[in-house]
Amino acid sequence: MNAFDLSRLRPRLPSPLEPVEDERFARRGLTLLLKREDLIHPDLPGNKWRKLALNLRAADGRPVLTFGGAYSNHLRAVAAAGRLLGFATVGIVRGDELAGRPLNPSLARCAADGMRLEFVNRATYRAKNDPATRALLLERAPAGAYVVPEGGSNALAVQGCVELGRELAGAADAVGVAVGTGGTLAGLAAGLGPGQRALGFPVLKGGFLGGEVRALQEAAFGGQRGEWTLDERFHGGGYARVPPALEAFARDFEARHGLAIERLYVAKMLYGLTALAEEGAFPAGTRLAAVITGAPDAPPSAGARPSSASRSDGATPSGASPADRARPSSASPGDGGQPADSSR
Repeated sequence: MNAFDLSRLRPRLPSPLEPVEDERFARRGLTLLLKREDLIHPDLPGNKWRKLALNLRAADGRPVLTFGGAYSNHLRAVAAAGRLLGFATVGIVRGDELAGRPLNPSLARCAADGMRLEFVNRATYRAKNDPATRALLLERAPAGAYVVPEGGSNALAVQGCVELGRELAGAADAVGVAVGTGGTLAGLAAGLGPGQRALGFPVLKGGFLGGEVRALQEAAFGGQRGEWTLDERFHGGGYARVPPALEAFARDFEARHGLAIERLYVAKMLYGLTALAEEGAFPAGTRLAAVITGAPDAPPSAGARPSSASRSDGATPSGASPADRARPSSASPGDGGQPADSSR
């Protein structure tokens, strides 16, 4: 099988757009739609497919070297693609202290899919885009390796995510999406039509993602495209932080709609979108689409149905709205607020 022939993986495109009844939106005259990117492919779900497709075509069967943290969904997607399409993969993993420990389930899945894991210290990882550091990392990779950045976000990834926006043309007025490295938001906004806007919800703090999105659009299109904004209030304290209020919201959403909710990205986006609705941020008649970029890995909670793309898996927390409850904690993701292994 040639890596260029991605159609043989039979992705489900366009991904389904499902209306859901939720009184928190309905009582304000709003329509809520779920864009089920998690159903595109069982091993390369959601924005992983969108961001990797053009990169894998560019690699054309060559080995792929990429980067991520210990729980990186991006690393797992690249490893799965290598297994499915028959090319070698190398994952540069943040944290050399992990080298002597048993692999966690995420990294174990990467290894089972044939990815060679290289553990590096945090200083080296932060310098991964420095030409000299990159050259040293490539020396240990197979000859001719194609490099995909952390989270998969580069110009090709952004161009791949344009189709997500196009699939929503005419179907929604505003589209919410979680933001980790900015690539999905950059492409989504570019693909939306006139009168539509993208709402990005960063899952980590630091306030730098606006610049990242602008830089990615510059690289992909030569300038800013589409209408997009960021709401920085709903990161929950930083990357991989799931405060009790967010956990309660996610469990309630699952109970309301029978859908397993991924916590680190999707829950924060849904929390933010619900808060904006309760704040009166949208006029009556607005159609809101929420991009479900992935499914959780944990076993489903009672009553929730897992998506077909993952093994896993539902009243706003009583006494307060999501905007009141989602106050950031003092915890930070480390390394100056940069994402450890964000992938949206």
